Amino acid sequence: MESQSTPQISWRPVVEDDFALLADWLSRPHVHRYWHHDFSPEGVARDFGPGIRGEEAGEDLLVSVDGVPTALVQRSRIADYAEDFEELAAIVEVPDEAVTIDYLIADAGSTGRGLGTAIIRAVVADTWNAYPLAPAIIVPVVAGNIASWRALEKAGFRRVAEGDMEPDNPVDGPLHVVSRIDRPPRAQARPKSDSSQVSTDSDGNSRGA
Repeated sequence: MESQSTPQISWRPVVEDDFALLADWLSRPHVHRYWHHDFSPEGVARDFGPGIRGEEAGEDLLVSVDGVPTALVQRSRIADYAEDFEELAAIVEVPDEAVTIDYLIADAGSTGRGLGTAIIRAVVADTWNAYPLAPAIIVPVVAGNIASWRALEKAGFRRVAEGDMEPDNPVDGPLHVVSRIDRPPRAQARPKSDSSQVSTDSDGNSRGA
């Protein structure tokens, strides 16, 4: 029996040259169902330009698997976005330094195969170093996106609450599932390298997965 190689997962910050690729991804039906963004060139520039220019605190990360652009992950301190913090804090306790993530898989054919879970695991492991004060990662997912919150559970998150939040897509109801993973006791922050790319061996789906 042939052994399957472990996927090499890496990421880097989104740059302006990625906008056409992101527009294509965001236009795909399985992505647009839950990432209800304007995928016109102007819309993508409006949504992602501030992060590239350092005008927003959150990270937009282009994820590659075995060197092929495959997914998008957004990561931020929840408290850096006051409205999001207040909305989530009405449902569950949110520590000041807690982080949240969001994620999509670009290719519909790659969903449902554990890839989203593998990416989540890799990003979680990196987050303890990238955000050394973060005690937890807390992720709200609209309740109807079962694949996404199940991917979180498979990656080690536990469900901590359910409650109403404004959905990204107005066709969805307000009910969200809130999942959390806490910093492991031995996950001490390591000095960050100069490279913006992180490679991780993972096994192992997501908001659009």
